[in-house]
Amino acid sequence: MRLIKKIALSVAVLAAAGIFINAVSNTNESAPKESEDLHNESEGVANVYALKIPDSLSFAGEMMPYDDPEVLERIDRELLVNNYWQSNALLLFKRAHKYFPVIEPILKEYGIPDDFKYLALIESGLQNVVSPAGATGFWQLMEPTAKELGLEVNSNVDERYNLKLSTEAACKYLLKSREKFDSWTLAAASYNAGQAGISKQLERQQVSNYYDLLLGQETGRYVFRILALKEILNHPLKYGFHFQEEDLYAHDPVYEVKVDTAVSDFVAFAKNYHINYKVLKRHNPWLRDTFLNNRSRKEYFIEIPEKGIYPQYN
Repeated sequence: MRLIKKIALSVAVLAAAGIFINAVSNTNESAPKESEDLHNESEGVANVYALKIPDSLSFAGEMMPYDDPEVLERIDRELLVNNYWQSNALLLFKRAHKYFPVIEPILKEYGIPDDFKYLALIESGLQNVVSPAGATGFWQLMEPTAKELGLEVNSNVDERYNLKLSTEAACKYLLKSREKFDSWTLAAASYNAGQAGISKQLERQQVSNYYDLLLGQETGRYVFRILALKEILNHPLKYGFHFQEEDLYAHDPVYEVKVDTAVSDFVAFAKNYHINYKVLKRHNPWLRDTFLNNRSRKEYFIEIPEKGIYPQYN
């Protein structure tokens, strides 16, 4: 019996060794040779390629410098991260189609370069989100800053959630920053780090532009993220994104109703316009409660979807 066990063990060891040798041999055979094109398509494999940095990139007419290897590494990082997070990038294409047409004419009206719409994109992903610090809305405004810029913020109304009004407030801030720094790129950076923060670092480091500043992680990546998303959203096919216009989101046609009195019940208010409360809030997220005090008789403009958009409520 012992002899049989020894023979069986020896056979098993030899068989395992044979399998290992064959596996190594097969691995060596399948490994690409140096002369092979590593970019060849592989059936059933999701290929990931290095991205070529565009020959020139600019923000608001100010060129990104190409003579600094560290600058090139930083833009390479943002192109890779934003391009290969495909699900998020595709959602940004969809939302941009819906919300950029609202933002663009307001930027133009205030004399702000069109590239600043990408600042809203990286701030919030074009969503009415709230940061851990309390920054709110598409433009991520803190409450004190919002009030300084003329927005109403209270338990009834928070105009940081109003895309049109918050875009106007952001424009006012950016104009002040541009006047202070004489640079749109630094104005963008100050939107993240604050005007005082950027001023302090410019003075401390004795430089005059964003690309020469040593900044913290978030502000250091800030403009590069804007540049990367501007590049990707302007060249979808180049970066492998395929969609048709019907795949993108679009704004519902709306009209505005002026309200200059208190509203006791927005549920009933919505029904008067053949929609429900959820639809009313979707179009007017700045209304923060089911009622409106409005003791000051301020004029508000409430968006109502045109008849037929939600036929189930008509």
